[in-house]
Amino acid sequence: MASEARDLLTTIRERLRGRDTALIAAGLTFYAGIAVVPVLVLSLALTSWVTSPGTVRELTARLAEVLPSQLGAPDALARLAGAGTDLSVLEAVLTVLPISLYGEGIRRALLRFSPATDRFTAWRGRLLSLPLLLLAPLLLYPLLLVGRLLADLADTPGAGAAVGGFAAGYYAVLAALTLPLIWVFRVIAAGRLRWRAVVVGALLTAASLSGFLQGFVFFLSLPLDLGAPFGGLTVVGGVAAVGFWLFLLHLVLIAGWLFTQALDARVRRGAGLS
Repeated sequence: MASEARDLLTTIRERLRGRDTALIAAGLTFYAGIAVVPVLVLSLALTSWVTSPGTVRELTARLAEVLPSQLGAPDALARLAGAGTDLSVLEAVLTVLPISLYGEGIRRALLRFSPATDRFTAWRGRLLSLPLLLLAPLLLYPLLLVGRLLADLADTPGAGAAVGGFAAGYYAVLAALTLPLIWVFRVIAAGRLRWRAVVVGALLTAASLSGFLQGFVFFLSLPLDLGAPFGGLTVVGGVAAVGFWLFLLHLVLIAGWLFTQALDARVRRGAGLS
């Protein structure tokens, strides 16, 4: 077991050599900054088309009850829900362009850590990311239902309700992220890793990302003056804080990709493949 762990770490170090991981994660964060609002708005719109606009607004309102009020998170969620449930078909089509740019960013970033060569990287990344939009209602609606559960648990006194709320939020996000990460590691990223490595790597990455997202929610609840380093401009401080957490999440994503690659190399050697 120890030798296998050392072997995985050696493979990861080889892939990291000569690469500025922080800069690559920062570039991927830039793509995410363009795509994050359109992704959320379109996902809410698709979910409202499958269920109903009233259902989405009711569930997002319940979820907003458990979000920290710092940085206006509940109000931001309400605005996103309003934009999503009122989205027209033409507006939905227009959101696809910024969303697809994130697929391009992921393929470009992960390619930097892969020995694979690639052509038409931008177009492949954009086109291969679009099928994930079809999963949006299937992934988002259960999360909104869990949000209602979290709101009910928040109204229940006792440590048991608090622990239950944390567990429900953590595992709900883990479950929602696993399938998209499998698609990212297997399809969007250049190269074809073996399914065994992809599934294990995606599960570990999803678990790590879910934990970091829980940490972000906790960060929002802290009584911090985010505008202090920016001349009292809280909005600027809030944008910087969200950008920093997106940067951390992409560092975790890259770490998960490196682990998945190392695991795939280990599986290939065990199977006698070159």
